[in-house]
Amino acid sequence: MKTVIITAGGIGSRMESELPKQFLLLKKKPILMLTLERFHSYDSKIQIILTLPSTWVSYWNDLLAHYQFKIPHQIVEGGKERFHSIKNALEIVKGEIVGVHDGVRPLVSLETIAACFDSAEKFGAAIPFLPINESMRQLTAEGSNAVMRNEFVCVQTPQCFKKDLLIDAYQQDFHNQFTDDASVVESKGIEIKLVPGNLENIKITTQNDLKIAELFI
Repeated sequence: MKTVIITAGGIGSRMESELPKQFLLLKKKPILMLTLERFHSYDSKIQIILTLPSTWVSYWNDLLAHYQFKIPHQIVEGGKERFHSIKNALEIVKGEIVGVHDGVRPLVSLETIAACFDSAEKFGAAIPFLPINESMRQLTAEGSNAVMRNEFVCVQTPQCFKKDLLIDAYQQDFHNQFTDDASVVESKGIEIKLVPGNLENIKITTQNDLKIAELFI
């Protein structure tokens, strides 16, 4: 059995919207519902755990009724940081392989999902990536320096792990250097396997992102 923890703790500040971005409409349906549908399409038996701010749970339940959304999922109250939300969700995880995915990445491909889960089952930890096409510079106290872009990649989700590795990693205290789940697991000495992601798998955080997602659809 597999589990995916879908995090949806945003408040919409960069979207310049009073409504959290995960509830905005894309293809005439809330973004978050499209994300859940993606994982249900990958595996109809997957355990879906959704982390939500407690103040928005009732609104989500209203959306479920309005759209007659029937995909089974469990709701866990989000914490102060993403780290704490994942830690809360891990208490009810049933799958031996666990993916963690951003609720506002509704265009992840089924191929990317499968590659991440399959690689995590084989290697223990796997995350999707894309190469960087633009030139890059590193900011320094003196200004900036050019760096080799082929030494860096962009990271996406789902980030997938064997359950025991993920649970063990989340026993440690939160640190502000934890930028994602892979960084939490990596801090325990676990190697992270990189697998190709898909270009459409953008994180929708701004109005421009929303327009790009509409074009992809």
